[in-house]
Amino acid sequence: MSAATGKESIKALWLERLSSALRTALACTVVGCTTLYGPARLGHFLAYPAFSYVTAILIVSDATLGDTLRGCWHALYATIQVMIPCILTFQVIGPARFSNGLAAVAVAITTFMVALPESTPLMAKRIAFGQAVIVFVGAAIHGAEEGVVTHPIHVASSTALGALASVLAMLIPYPWLAYCKARKTCRLYVENASERLNIYVEGLTAQNKQAAADLLSQAKFLSVTGAKHLQTIKDTRGGMACEKPQIRKLNPGENLQDIEILMKGVEIALDSCPSFPVSMIDEGIKQALLDMKGKIGLKLQNAKCLAPFDATTAPEAKAGESNVLAPKIGGATQADLPAFFFLYCLELLSRELPVGQNPECNSENTNKTDTRDVTSKRDQEKANLRKTWDYSTIKLPNMERWTLATKCSLSMGFAVLFGLIFNKENGYWSGLIIATSFVTERQATFTVANARGQGTAIGSVYGILCCFIFQRFVDLRFLPLLPWIIFTSFLRHSRMYGQAGGIAAVIGALLILGRKNYGPPNEFATARLVEVCIGLICFIMAEILLQPARAATLAKTEFAGSLRALRDCIDDTFQLCAGQKSALSSSIPALRRKHQEVRSRINNLEKFIAAAESEPNFWFLPFYGACYRKLLVSLRKMECLLLFVAIEIETLSQVSDRLLQVLINSIYLLPLGGHVRFSLKCIEELISMNSLALLESGVQKISTSHDDTELGKSSPSADEVFRTLSPDEEEVENSISQHSKEEADGIEKREGAQELKSRLILRIYSLEFCISSLIKETREIEKQVKELITWENPESQFSTKEGSHGGG
Repeated sequence: MSAATGKESIKALWLERLSSALRTALACTVVGCTTLYGPARLGHFLAYPAFSYVTAILIVSDATLGDTLRGCWHALYATIQVMIPCILTFQVIGPARFSNGLAAVAVAITTFMVALPESTPLMAKRIAFGQAVIVFVGAAIHGAEEGVVTHPIHVASSTALGALASVLAMLIPYPWLAYCKARKTCRLYVENASERLNIYVEGLTAQNKQAAADLLSQAKFLSVTGAKHLQTIKDTRGGMACEKPQIRKLNPGENLQDIEILMKGVEIALDSCPSFPVSMIDEGIKQALLDMKGKIGLKLQNAKCLAPFDATTAPEAKAGESNVLAPKIGGATQADLPAFFFLYCLELLSRELPVGQNPECNSENTNKTDTRDVTSKRDQEKANLRKTWDYSTIKLPNMERWTLATKCSLSMGFAVLFGLIFNKENGYWSGLIIATSFVTERQATFTVANARGQGTAIGSVYGILCCFIFQRFVDLRFLPLLPWIIFTSFLRHSRMYGQAGGIAAVIGALLILGRKNYGPPNEFATARLVEVCIGLICFIMAEILLQPARAATLAKTEFAGSLRALRDCIDDTFQLCAGQKSALSSSIPALRRKHQEVRSRINNLEKFIAAAESEPNFWFLPFYGACYRKLLVSLRKMECLLLFVAIEIETLSQVSDRLLQVLINSIYLLPLGGHVRFSLKCIEELISMNSLALLESGVQKISTSHDDTELGKSSPSADEVFRTLSPDEEEVENSISQHSKEEADGIEKREGAQELKSRLILRIYSLEFCISSLIKETREIEKQVKELITWENPESQFSTKEGSHGGG
């Protein structure tokens, strides 16, 4: 069954990318036919067909109709932002006076002004950079031949052709709507989630550990595909809002994201089971699992059409249905905690509850909270849509924005200057290679530059070969572009080339096969390749001078940032324990936003790890990818577990403030949070220390500041340092179990309701599991960091005599 689901997902992904490639080819065909075979009067205005291709590629790649319409607005915004200053500049100075140096300065200033505002969309910045290069370099090349107004109009017309071709490609043969894409992806995700649910339930009832491990491996493979489906749905939101503004009221990914979080909790629980068969699973619980699986399956089917997760025709829970757990709760052991957490996650799924919503609070408060949250999200979406045009939203740039704008300005300015000096007729391409792949976030410098250079080279070689083959049929040489566009559309999704390399590859061939009257193809390809190298060298030098960012360095920096974000999230989570019940309704949405920040950090870390693994080492120490991969797994588990801790704290607080306080005082919830926070802070400080002397002084500081038991010791080893960071796990778990059982008996006496007791104690045991798992993952991070530091500093005192690390 899972194999069939995997094949269907791969087939759907392949068809989606093929459809995107065909529409990209259609957009380029519209541009090519218009510029190559269109009326001469029209061709006079479309003086820069190369930029028409560039605009079409930037807008239409992996886009829907809504994304394309938004891209057209961004192109218009970029045109207004660039053309007005250009015309004013030409009025003051005059195109005839533009030298190489003046053109470079003009490009640098324009680039700086466009890059500085945070409100300008990324697509608009890319198009604006390209327009600035063409306008000012064209003035430097042609001088007095270029008109003050006509030259900018020609550039704007070429931009408009690319945007219009993109819209036509999205409409022919039928409109490719973002809403349809979201619905289709939702169906794929629901099928994926249903298959995973079956595997998880089968895994919990497995009779041996090997069978459970095999099932878990299948589920993990499917979970990767499910995460990709969710990301696709998330990416369609902007397009859906442009296609039909009323659709912004629908957030198709929100309910599915809640499902995914709960599925992740089920996976963590199954992966944490120490032995199989699980001792607490009897025939009654097996039957309860089958009932819950059927109920959840019906709700998942309803989610296929983007309906709310709670709008379902599934049968209501029968009275006393959850009491099946009651006989086992009183005698639970530590080995049973993962199974109880498994059941808790299934219960949340079966009771149609969003992850951030509390099942025990009264409906009035819940409705008020949900209304405020939904209103806030809608207001934020409306604000984002207006952000492009509303200058009042522009914030005062911070130092990061100034650095980014300066770096972009210098790289573009010097690229244009040196490009014009080397070959004046082809001086455009040194700046355009930077403009078309501009990104606002930090990126792996060498990896991106390598991908752009290779993409340009293979695209140029393909173009030259096709020119040689079709040298007798010049009018037909546009035809081999179509398969190349399809190929490069798939190339953009490869790990080796990525978006930057794929775009460079398709543009490299388009500029040779999709134009005419530019001279011998061999000479043009050679000159352009050199110009691209000049641009990439300027790009690398600007990155190194202003913001050195090897992928390995970025991964280490992002890891420290992930620890910091995780620690802040822990602070807010455990502050809920001391807060008042009235403050919880506003605290939970804020806490979920913190979790989003943690998740974003971890996703960035994963990207940098992948880039660092493919980046050349040069004279640097080889990147220890295996260790970072293990750290990534632990970080993702901690982020997920913290969200469940917040849910459980909210649930218990709504039932009884005294209950929550008893649990806090009894199971040392706040002290445990303090230990985890202190451990993460120490690891963050250690990982941020660049020199060996600072590293060893940091070890001394941590070892002496944590506990008085370490006083009197000198030169502690890594094992001694990391041993102080977490409490004894077995002692904590025993304390948790003892006090939870006492509180369980108290609940039964006070409440007298068996079903409520079962549900509450299920949450208590789930909280125990999450806390103990947080400790385990923290210690795992400590172990991996120790191994990483030993790898990077083999001559330091972190090279333990016990040989406990596995690095190398």
